[in-house]
Amino acid sequence: MSGTSNPKPCDLCSTRPGSKFTEDITMAFQPIFDTTTGRVYAQEALVRGADGRGAGQIFEHVTDANRYHFDQTCRTTAIRVATELGIDSPISINFMPNAVYEPKNCIKQTLRAAERYDFDIRRIIFEFTEAENVMDSSHLISIIGTYRELGFRTAIDDFGAGYSGLNLLADIVPDIIKLDRHLIIDIDRDRTRQILVRNLIKMCGDLGVVPIAEGIETAAELETLQSLGLRLIQGYYLAKPLFADFTTEPLNPIRPGTSDAA
Repeated sequence: MSGTSNPKPCDLCSTRPGSKFTEDITMAFQPIFDTTTGRVYAQEALVRGADGRGAGQIFEHVTDANRYHFDQTCRTTAIRVATELGIDSPISINFMPNAVYEPKNCIKQTLRAAERYDFDIRRIIFEFTEAENVMDSSHLISIIGTYRELGFRTAIDDFGAGYSGLNLLADIVPDIIKLDRHLIIDIDRDRTRQILVRNLIKMCGDLGVVPIAEGIETAAELETLQSLGLRLIQGYYLAKPLFADFTTEPLNPIRPGTSDAA
């Protein structure tokens, strides 16, 4: 699956300095499950080489010069591949705030791709990682505001592992927060993590933000998160990122206090 058949970018962005991203990419999809039903809440699009290379090998080719084109290629490729695979749930697309020059212009290629593939933009969640050091917070606020105006949902990925933490959340209240794996690991045996996650879930409720736990790798972690009231979950214990045989079937319904997720 090639990432080269993208819609033409807007005229303003096509004249920006920089070089093309020439690696041929596709997307794998990893589901986020709803524990109350066992069904897929969304599919996260994760970049891979069209020849099977992992994300790390692809990112080795990303530079300051081609970052903008890489970011645009990932967006349009995610929409195209999700359409080809018949994914009918929302998709979550990672984007790089530092690759966005001007939000209203840089989103045009995404909008054209959605129109071309008849993909409802209300099914697109744009997530950015807290680990990316965004120097200009006002620029990030502008990006998120623009995306919301257009009908996209937004998410902070890796929450609790990056540069800004609660300072970022004070300025930008997204639709979704994905709790970093570091907060999840061994949570069944770690009272401190349990207290932190319990209070983060409450804080999200007060703010009207949907929390998602990512990086779940054991049944014990899953059961503890469910007992804390976390509804949406993602991790290798449930499903790994897959290509054409992506997961759409519900889990053997996940219920609090059970481990029927294998």
